[in-house]
Amino acid sequence: MKNITSLEELNNLKATAEVLLVLFGGKDCNVCQVIKPKLIDLINKNYPKIAMVYIDCHEVTELCSQGGIFSLPVVQVFFAGQKFIEETRTFSLKKLIDDIDRPYNLIFT
Repeated sequence: MKNITSLEELNNLKATAEVLLVLFGGKDCNVCQVIKPKLIDLINKNYPKIAMVYIDCHEVTELCSQGGIFSLPVVQVFFAGQKFIEETRTFSLKKLIDDIDRPYNLIFT
């Protein structure tokens, strides 16, 4: 999972990646730190073609506020540059994986 620190970087990835998962978190957010490795593991096992990036909102606050991120953690999934999924604060990783499954399989099978 690559760390992103600028809006330009994020916009370039949205434009070029077929599927992009963005995790907004923070170094001081315990929930974020717990779900990050679990999310990486689940995505790598089930959907290896998804590009994943992490944005630390405690370090790059302007990037998070420009994206309308005011609580953590937030997961956004983009298919062909369009936001398809957004999960905020309390969410199920299983539901997230289930929501990714159908569009991912339509693209890659």
